Amino acid sequence: MVNKNKMEDIKLESPVKNGISLTDSAIKEVKRSMVAENVSPEKGLRIGVKGGGCAGFTYTMSFDIPQDGDSVYEVEGVKILVDLMSELYLKGTELDFGTGLNARGFIYNNPNATKTCGCGESFG
Repeated sequence: MVNKNKMEDIKLESPVKNGISLTDSAIKEVKRSMVAENVSPEKGLRIGVKGGGCAGFTYTMSFDIPQDGDSVYEVEGVKILVDLMSELYLKGTELDFGTGLNARGFIYNNPNATKTCGCGESFG
């Protein structure tokens, strides 16, 4: 069990059922970006949500260090960081990376979204 209050007590959990999972193409792109941006090893991929966007919430993504209260997952060597509020909206989400003409970039397959916008960057 992860103690949400103490960073030293964080253990890496499997994101298969309740956390966030990444497809092989998403993992490859995150790792490529980490090398291209020279991201230090203590940082992970922070995935979150914030209010806004045409459907109510917008997805956020950045490289960051773990903070108190974060859930920390590891998927194929990629550390995933999610704050408590975002985790409520992202539980069970699969992050994919599309390379096609109509879907280039990260794609959130979020089972909690009841509506999405045309661009795929916001949801309700």
